[in-house]
Amino acid sequence: MGKLTLYGIDGSPPVRSVFLTLNALGLEFHYKIVNLLEKEHLTPEFLKINPLHTVPVLEDDGFFLTDSHVINSYLVSKYGKDDSLYPKDLQKRAIVDQRLHYDSSVIASTGKSILVPLLWENKTEIPQARIDALEGVYKSLNLFLESGDYLAGDNLTIADFHITAALTGFLVFLPVDATKYPKLAAWIERIKELPYYKAANGNRAAQFIAFIKSKNFTIV
Repeated sequence: MGKLTLYGIDGSPPVRSVFLTLNALGLEFHYKIVNLLEKEHLTPEFLKINPLHTVPVLEDDGFFLTDSHVINSYLVSKYGKDDSLYPKDLQKRAIVDQRLHYDSSVIASTGKSILVPLLWENKTEIPQARIDALEGVYKSLNLFLESGDYLAGDNLTIADFHITAALTGFLVFLPVDATKYPKLAAWIERIKELPYYKAANGNRAAQFIAFIKSKNFTIV
């Protein structure tokens, strides 16, 4: 196995999704923090490995890969003992891919509409309409879970890792109402029981949530 290095920052949901995948696969890796607040992602050194200046970046023995969705599918395909986290069966994989595209489109755009003004524009008032859009995401996820215990069916996949990482940051804005979304609430607790969850996502998400709370935001 080549030497793996993950470039990122703990608060980033995409970075945390890669932490979950690396831990699920039992892989050893080096972690290099890229402090976005200090603009370390804009340094000439970082731009050489990722001209798009985003995290995460995975280095696998001199091979650099960006975008968490691509990174996680690559890791499972190359290093997984089996294909359970990202199935080779085309129909099963298509369901996982659909969930991944939902994350990279709907969930990501919903999150950015809330986080970008708060974190980068110092706007502390969040329009209620954006929180309503977030509730729409919860509704869709609850529907996905009608088909099994996990987001793509009966087995844990990288789709669960991606959406777990995103969702844990959103709860500070809108907790999941277990009476309205019982399957989603149960899924969250199920994911928390993973032996590597706390180290890979829970503790890192807590840092992110504390930072969000420090912004003293209000929903209007």
